[in-house]
Amino acid sequence: MTRDITRISRRLSWLLRHGAGEVGLPMDAAGWAPVAAVLAELRIDRPTLEETVRRNTKRRLQLEGERVRCCQGHSLDGMPVTLDGLEATWRAYAGPGPVWHGSYLRAADGIAAEGLRPAARTHVHLAPTLDSVVGKRASVHFFVGVDPAAVRAAGVEVFEAPNGVVLCRAVPRAALCALVTVSRRARNAEAELRRAFGLALAPA
Repeated sequence: MTRDITRISRRLSWLLRHGAGEVGLPMDAAGWAPVAAVLAELRIDRPTLEETVRRNTKRRLQLEGERVRCCQGHSLDGMPVTLDGLEATWRAYAGPGPVWHGSYLRAADGIAAEGLRPAARTHVHLAPTLDSVVGKRASVHFFVGVDPAAVRAAGVEVFEAPNGVVLCRAVPRAALCALVTVSRRARNAEAELRRAFGLALAPA
């Protein structure tokens, strides 16, 4: 049963975050889809859907009455969601900084030039703490810290999704405030990364 729920959870997350437009699933601007349409598309029953939502470790799935959604993480292209529609269902982030974004060495030049951009997603995803179970990629090379106050000072709103993921449309380079390296390659390149991101060098 656990293996089946994991498989269904992956299919459900794909459908609600990336695949609705492709398969023609009805969905509003905030990502809500009719439960009946989702059950029909995945060929599952309501109890299975409820168990899948309950077991989702990232807590990104929301089930309210006869509608279901992923609360964050959507693709922008080809999906019915809109930035305004999603943000209207989130709350302003009032927690402390820094918040954290995990990335890879291959992305460092882009971060140094432009800050953090959402690429194919609607928003940049940030974790509220380094040990958070949400808002983080697995197996990254480094985490860059972001000052929420500096993001807001640049005219960009900072939000918190119902599952605790911190989100914004972009992070300007000036809002980068910390660096934690977690791979050997990143540790070897830490001084270079700090200079590229405009951060102070770590104490010797």
